Amino acid sequence: MYIYNVTINVDEIIHDVWLQWMVSEHIPAMLATGKFSKALMTQVVIEEEMGGKTYSVQYTTDSKETLERYYSENADALRAQSKAYAGKIVTFRTELEVIGEAHNELFKKN
Repeated sequence: MYIYNVTINVDEIIHDVWLQWMVSEHIPAMLATGKFSKALMTQVVIEEEMGGKTYSVQYTTDSKETLERYYSENADALRAQSKAYAGKIVTFRTELEVIGEAHNELFKKN
């Protein structure tokens, strides 16, 4: 399993409009590609020196191959949708390979 992580710092001036767009349009469009099984959006809670608010959106996919298909078939068009926010957001992307997963119930003492 892979996670495609997108971290975005958003200028306060456009924050509310951008957040609404992410939740109502962009994340659903990413999921609609069929390449990702879920998305998790989180807000970074430390204050950034550069100001603004920072978010991480983690899109889960089944394999590196599926992620590569996203890049070749969908990435350019979906990234172009954020051009309205150019100069007001800073984005970087990271690929994460899931090594393992643990849940609290697995580690409860009997």
